[in-house]
Amino acid sequence: MVPFAVAGIVIWAILGLAMLPFYGWLSEHGHLNWLWTCVAGFLLGFVGLAVMIRHDRRRRERRAAKN
Repeated sequence: MVPFAVAGIVIWAILGLAMLPFYGWLSEHGHLNWLWTCVAGFLLGFVGLAVMIRHDRRRRERRAAKN
């Protein structure tokens, strides 16, 4: 599951960085929330990454306990 969380973080980061050169245009046309959505997705992705790391660790422990 970790690769999915990492992929999400990377995608949000790329989208946010791609919008930075258009900051002025986004601001003028009332679309600055697009940039902030990318920032939020990027930051919340780290929360998801932590959850996925914990989930994978516990799954490995359960599988090891069965054997």
